[in-house]
Amino acid sequence: MVRGSASLAKKLGISALVIGLTVVAFGTSAPELFVNIYSAYHGSADIAIGNIIGSNIANILLILGVAALVKPLKVSSGTAHKEIPFALLAIILVFIMGNDSWIDGMAFNAITRTDGLALLAMFAIFIFYTFGIAKAAGAGSEKVREYSILVSIALTIGGLLSLVGGGKLVVDSAVVLAKLAGMSEALIGLTIVAVGTSLPELVTSVVATYHGHNDIAIGNVVGSNIFNVFWILGATSLILPLPFNPLVNVDVLVGVAASMALFLALFIGRRHMIDRWQGAIFVLAYVSYIAYLISRG
Repeated sequence: MVRGSASLAKKLGISALVIGLTVVAFGTSAPELFVNIYSAYHGSADIAIGNIIGSNIANILLILGVAALVKPLKVSSGTAHKEIPFALLAIILVFIMGNDSWIDGMAFNAITRTDGLALLAMFAIFIFYTFGIAKAAGAGSEKVREYSILVSIALTIGGLLSLVGGGKLVVDSAVVLAKLAGMSEALIGLTIVAVGTSLPELVTSVVATYHGHNDIAIGNVVGSNIFNVFWILGATSLILPLPFNPLVNVDVLVGVAASMALFLALFIGRRHMIDRWQGAIFVLAYVSYIAYLISRG
């Protein structure tokens, strides 16, 4: 998928960052979409919301952390100043929309259909912005092995389908095992399902980093976090309003902190770089968070 999408970006004359923010991010977010729609229809709101929050935390702390350990990541100025703050806004909106009783004095907390429409409107703005920077960015200067358009598309789609299929297999099996072990739906969503549906992002970002496609690696993670909230959570709540468990506020705030940490990391040490030592801190922070979740039950 990385080879196909990088070649496609070069062939179409657009930047790898745009491909990472859209095509790759959309494809690697597909497991989250399938899991959320399935969970919503079966009344498992804790899994649906926990999946999104947990995936966003894993994307930053685990996936970018591991990718940076493989090779230090250079982040473009546009991503540092625009896309990452946009992803931070997304997770903050989840906190605001999920706390109706605290903010509006309502008798319930839920991400409603109205909230879903607002999130989808933000997603439309993001897509419009992304294709705007596509024209300005050009094809970029990365050395990319080019294939024909048809082969590039076939590689990209084939890779995406394989990632989605593998992610679904892992998630389905993990959920069955977790329920047999007596784990709560919220814990399942925040840990096993979140990590399982983030496996495509992990594989894609690590492979992209190894081959020197930093823009795809970064764009994939940041784009996935934006997609997860604005597109997937928006579409899911439009299908069925999602009751919001106040206990998840802690996890949402961890997501906010992770997004803030990513933004600040780009200005500490080497500017617009995520170095190996920062990647190690991210991974250790994620391990600590998982330990906290297990102790919380």
